[in-house]
Amino acid sequence: MKLFLNTASALLVSVALPALADEAWFPYPAEEVTPAFSADGTVSDVTYEPLAAAEKPWNICVSFPHMKDAYWLGVDYGVVAEAERLGVNLNVVEAGGYTELNSQISQIEDCVASGADAVVVGAISYDGLNNVISEVAGQGIPVIDVINGVSSTDIAAKSLVSFRTMGFETGKYLAEKHPAGSDPVTVGWFPGPAGAGWVEAANTGFLAAVEGSAVNVLEPRYGDTGKEAQLKLVEDVLQANPEIKYIAGTAVTAEAAQGVIRERGLKGEVDILAFYMTPGVYTGIQRGFITGAPADSMVIQGRIAIDQAVRVLEGKDYLKHVGPKIFVVDQNNVKAVARGNILPPDGFSPVFSVTQ
Repeated sequence: MKLFLNTASALLVSVALPALADEAWFPYPAEEVTPAFSADGTVSDVTYEPLAAAEKPWNICVSFPHMKDAYWLGVDYGVVAEAERLGVNLNVVEAGGYTELNSQISQIEDCVASGADAVVVGAISYDGLNNVISEVAGQGIPVIDVINGVSSTDIAAKSLVSFRTMGFETGKYLAEKHPAGSDPVTVGWFPGPAGAGWVEAANTGFLAAVEGSAVNVLEPRYGDTGKEAQLKLVEDVLQANPEIKYIAGTAVTAEAAQGVIRERGLKGEVDILAFYMTPGVYTGIQRGFITGAPADSMVIQGRIAIDQAVRVLEGKDYLKHVGPKIFVVDQNNVKAVARGNILPPDGFSPVFSVTQ
């Protein structure tokens, strides 16, 4: 039985998962990092093949920072669909936001106290969960690091990609279109809130990718990822730099920039790129307003994390540090991309429990 939380009425109701849960999402192109858990390890192409089914209905607990946006809904869909496919029980908790580290720690402790065989964690803090991870692992309960990354070496596996790579792939896309020796183009770059780890990682990757090309990046314009804040930044940069050919930045930047470009009659003159995927960005690409964005296949990251947990519990071989291969979705390939691998289904609501 699959239990969904109806957020409007706060009642648990039994319904069927979307059809994709029963479809074969694999083999899936992925990348393995060796040695595992290293920041500068060797990245190798692999083909990810999950188990056909679990040997028993293990109890797996998943802890997310929140489920207030489509990104984490996509991860939720991935872990729920894979738990259903493998035949394991799942309990999903969410802390309520990135300020709620203590809540996430308490929820993880409660999961273990309630009998979790394994814990999958989308961490609020890179370092702040290390003590609780050590405690859980010390009890013989494997911890899987999904999406955000932790510095703990007590984890059993990682299912994630890096935002440095996401930024790099976005910059690489531009650099390949405008190589050294071609006519120079100017890019307004909006990496997100200053000081945030994922922002600095994306910024580093983006700038490294365009170095030596004909792409001229204006000084990064940092700002909160609220639409009003990003809209103001985009308007200011366009006003001061009429030669701009590209607006590149967060998904919120890309979504906000569409209206400005349309209102100013700049469609076809100024193109838009995001360095990660959301449903709004995907729709923008479909409609021709956004040029492209790399997809980190967050649904697949969730699926892999559940498969890793089961493999560890059953003493089977597994990839310790792996993530889906990042690829850029643009107007040329958007129709061929399996949307269910990179985004949650339309209308999907949070699912907090799978019971076999």
